[in-house]
Amino acid sequence: MKNEQEQQELYFKFSMFERQIREIQQQIEAVEKGIIELNSLNFGLDELVGGKDKEIFAPFGKGIFVKAKLISEELNVDIGNGNFVKKNIPDTKKLIEEQIKKLEGIKKELENNLEELGKELNKIMDEAEN
Repeated sequence: MKNEQEQQELYFKFSMFERQIREIQQQIEAVEKGIIELNSLNFGLDELVGGKDKEIFAPFGKGIFVKAKLISEELNVDIGNGNFVKKNIPDTKKLIEEQIKKLEGIKKELENNLEELGKELNKIMDEAEN
């Protein structure tokens, strides 16, 4: 009876670890996606430098673009809660690079958490074998 109970406890622990590992992996994927998007945005800003009076295709909605002419290199940057500030391209790039660094820190922390969970899982597996 006790052996069956121990097996159920082990199964429960393994299931719990598996769920936590999956959740952390999903969070890492979301953070990586954010980093890629910010890097792409940063690259796009490089294309705007010296682009005053240049024609571009600006997003108008999902999958819809409009031909537009740049009249300034000044950008309106969303700083949260619907608040916008005017920034030049270098300042905007600096802001994006700071966001990338924060996301990379979060990714590192999540990877450390994943590693710790792996160690704990291995420990439980070793105990189960003995």
